[in-house]
Amino acid sequence: MNAISFLILDDGTIFKGRSFGAPAPTVDELSGGESKASVSRTSGEIVFNTGMSGYPEIATDPSYLGQLVVMTYPHIGNYGVDKKWSESGIGNNSCEPIIGLGGFIVRSLYTGKIPEGRISLDEFMKKYNASGITGIDTRALTLKLRDEGSSNGIIIRSEKDKEELSENEKIQVLTYLNNLPSMEGMDLVSQLGIREREEISKKGSPHFTVIDCGIKTNIIRNLISSGCRITVLPSFSSSEDILKIKSDGVLISNGPGDPAALTYIVSQIKKLLGKIPLTGICLGHQIISLAMGAKTEKMKFGHHGINHPVREELSRRVFITSQNHGFTVKEDSLTEGMEVWLRNSNDNSVEGIKHPGLSVLTTQFHPEAAPGPNDSIWIFDEFIKIIQSSSIRRDI
Repeated sequence: MNAISFLILDDGTIFKGRSFGAPAPTVDELSGGESKASVSRTSGEIVFNTGMSGYPEIATDPSYLGQLVVMTYPHIGNYGVDKKWSESGIGNNSCEPIIGLGGFIVRSLYTGKIPEGRISLDEFMKKYNASGITGIDTRALTLKLRDEGSSNGIIIRSEKDKEELSENEKIQVLTYLNNLPSMEGMDLVSQLGIREREEISKKGSPHFTVIDCGIKTNIIRNLISSGCRITVLPSFSSSEDILKIKSDGVLISNGPGDPAALTYIVSQIKKLLGKIPLTGICLGHQIISLAMGAKTEKMKFGHHGINHPVREELSRRVFITSQNHGFTVKEDSLTEGMEVWLRNSNDNSVEGIKHPGLSVLTTQFHPEAAPGPNDSIWIFDEFIKIIQSSSIRRDI
């Protein structure tokens, strides 16, 4: 039997369960309650994901850095994990996966047989040094997050399998959580991505320069399958470095954290407006919007899952999308020329913008899915069209 563990929220709420994956820290391992500048491996913002499947892709999605993920579907792990499903890295399936999230929180962890050639979720989490907790009331936790908003939390392993934490231990944990930085104002992109230029696909057309803010592998796969040439640059690249590539367009990737904290990226993207077509996915959509003068804000509990309906405003067509974001672009802050292209059918939040005059097209959701439905895979064709139809000179 796995050790007794506790999920503790920053308001003092405690959920008791059993650990899986790599061992979570004990209270004594919290360095006396002092939080560090970086997010602890098992602590961070708690968010809930409404997908019924897709846990391997969620675990390896770089956008979940600094977060603990609650799966609302109660039974998780029943088909195992294959490392080729990893969403970390820039497309090389031989690379070892990297688990970005701070921890998995599930109601019931599957421990039975899995298909040959795969490993269990428990083994996967152990192998790649990530912790989880099972056996807690995820419905109650999800309702709490929905009603009160996302909060910080931590998974703690019980010493000597004690059934309860002492009052002193609770104080130590809460001191740690109270010192944990909020997701607002947090730059997590600087911890991710490549550090120098990489050519992923040297042939094909159009030629995309991709800015890696923590890119998901399936974005690269979809660009390759669309016949594109791909050059990937680090997130800290200057506008001069980007234009020097002489590509047909720039795609800014997904990534974690607060887009408003990424002033060093926004300032460089701002210099590209009107010089080269720009597209962006999730964080990339937010960065481009900020560069155009719009503002972003923290959502109450965000959108995390594979069943979010989005409406294309011109055709009024609705399709189901994969989403993972805790910030949104404020519609009332859109500047002249920015148009709402796509909108969330549940809460009317902005899911995509376009600016025909500047050859800009973005999506807040993930058209590459992984996990999720392929309803929005056509977005990649729209990215290509905006480049091919652009009147912006490409020889600048």
